[in-house]
Amino acid sequence: MSWKIIDTHAQLWTEEVVSNLPQEIHSKYEEVFKRKLSYSLDELFMEMEDVGIDRIVIVGIDAETTFNYKIPNEEVLKAMRRGEGKVIGFMGIDPRKKESAVREIEKLHRDGFRGIKLVPHLHEVKPNSEEMYPIYEKAQELGIPILFHTGTQFHIGSRLKYCRPIYLDDVAVDFPNLKIIMAHFGYPWYEEALSIVRRHDNVYFNIAGWRPKYIPKKVIRLMDSILVDKALFGTDYPLIKHEIAVKELLDMNLKEETYNRLFWENASELLELG
Repeated sequence: MSWKIIDTHAQLWTEEVVSNLPQEIHSKYEEVFKRKLSYSLDELFMEMEDVGIDRIVIVGIDAETTFNYKIPNEEVLKAMRRGEGKVIGFMGIDPRKKESAVREIEKLHRDGFRGIKLVPHLHEVKPNSEEMYPIYEKAQELGIPILFHTGTQFHIGSRLKYCRPIYLDDVAVDFPNLKIIMAHFGYPWYEEALSIVRRHDNVYFNIAGWRPKYIPKKVIRLMDSILVDKALFGTDYPLIKHEIAVKELLDMNLKEETYNRLFWENASELLELG
């Protein structure tokens, strides 16, 4: 059986973008994943075609004021235009830029971006800090989701304490109409993360950055049962190849409803793709 598939989480690590990133940060990921982590858009679109990926969310990152780390929204916009409907852009926003960050959200939303990506460990701001609240207010007003990095990461010099899922419980309470996505299911705090997903209608999680065969069994079990309407397929491409991610998920013989919801329906509803 063939499935419509949305990858809800990919990096824009083209050669042009990578060459302008702090190399000590990017090279750490290549060390951990033991291969070169850059690609061309042509390679991405070819892989999507080969595997059957219909749409892909590509994220910008703006942590310019703290780590001088930036995946420019302008480059994401170029990818959106090159993709001719295949690429969904999530804007990178730096909360430390305060009022200008809110103005940028408004501008980029007009340009066609459909979500926001935040990386608390690079912003060095906890998600439940009131410093973040103007961003949440604007996203809630516009009806667009925020994708938060949660759980472990490999950015040299950053602190894991900012990535605890529990902080998003406060955000979900204070902004009940804000669409929240926890990236990477909050590992190693995945029970904490999934309890928050379970109790809040507006909180979702993705499985990006993990080969499915290594995802904890409890996460898979909940994804295939009571959290079937909250789970989102993602790869964190190029960290995980699409062919590997899709094959390993299909090898698990999950329920047909699970594959429908995971691969397409949950994300389609969340992003209002129609």
